[in-house]
Amino acid sequence: MHHPYFPLLVIFAVAAVVVLALLLVASLVGPKSTNPAKAEPFESGNPPRGDARIRFSINFYLVAMLFLIFDLEVVFLYPWAIYFRQLGVFGLVQMGIFLAILAIGYAYVWKKGALDWD
Repeated sequence: MHHPYFPLLVIFAVAAVVVLALLLVASLVGPKSTNPAKAEPFESGNPPRGDARIRFSINFYLVAMLFLIFDLEVVFLYPWAIYFRQLGVFGLVQMGIFLAILAIGYAYVWKKGALDWD
């Protein structure tokens, strides 16, 4: 009698064989030409300037986090818009409260200067 996890072991073994076979085929069939231009770092068509390990300003991370927070909050508007008619006045009031809280948060962030790039 087989162990209950034997089929899982077989699937992992087959996956490993497939991966190794594909890597082998790619290394045998793939292009082998080397070019000094291909070895250079590349970013949006411009040659790199300066050190790649510079520190970013905290404002960059702050704006990124604020974008994620407000972007995710706005996603809640979509299901509300779909069920707008079924929710009635109660749904309208609830979404009004939600948007008011979101606007207060946005005004607070703006007043604190978190969106300034100075």
